Amino acid sequence: MDFKNSGKMKAVTFSFDDGIVQDYRMIELLNKYGLKATFNLSSGLFGKSDVLWLFNKRLCHYYVHADRVKCTYEGHEVAAHGVHHPHLAWQDADEIVAEVEGDRLALSELVGYEVVGLAYPFGSVDDRVEKVLRERTGIKYARQTPLTSSFDVPQNLMRLNGTMHMIRFDEMMDLGRKFIELETEEPKIFYVWGHCYEMDYESENWCRMEEFFKLIAGHDDIYYGTNKDVLL
Repeated sequence: MDFKNSGKMKAVTFSFDDGIVQDYRMIELLNKYGLKATFNLSSGLFGKSDVLWLFNKRLCHYYVHADRVKCTYEGHEVAAHGVHHPHLAWQDADEIVAEVEGDRLALSELVGYEVVGLAYPFGSVDDRVEKVLRERTGIKYARQTPLTSSFDVPQNLMRLNGTMHMIRFDEMMDLGRKFIELETEEPKIFYVWGHCYEMDYESENWCRMEEFFKLIAGHDDIYYGTNKDVLL
């Protein structure tokens, strides 16, 4: 059952980028609270080990292995993130197709269903990239990086923006309370996105994320779904 057929006017969805080992812990928490998410993966980076520096802290950035993708993300949605996670606005049309459609097809083969979503790597998109994706790929929706702090349904699914980034905990909790209290006769969406490695930046981040899950989960008037469930 998708959002449009649920009979509910409010929906919550999550989107997590990169396809990294911290996703395992996030999925355990999501499942604990009956929440659904979309995970955006780069098929050309599976199994690679890397580190990232976030505000002068060294964080693990190890990618999941291809043979674990299907079982790891079962019950959630897999979407594309570019085969090698490039700035798409820097690529020519053929390179854009190779990165996005190549990733989409590879991921579809792994998970056994058609992948239709995308998170733009680095949020890199312009009108030319959007046109190429519409005309030459099977992508049906794509997320960029700006935030709206709004619950309005996106008008352009190829340039959609999230409501809030998950690391902005205080703002996210405030918006969560407003969303729970919201009474509406029009569809509204609370869309949260981020990277699971960001949870490792501070020791309390995982606990704070779970507090948000406790707050937002279990409400009879809210539909909980993947990006595809909610948007399409």
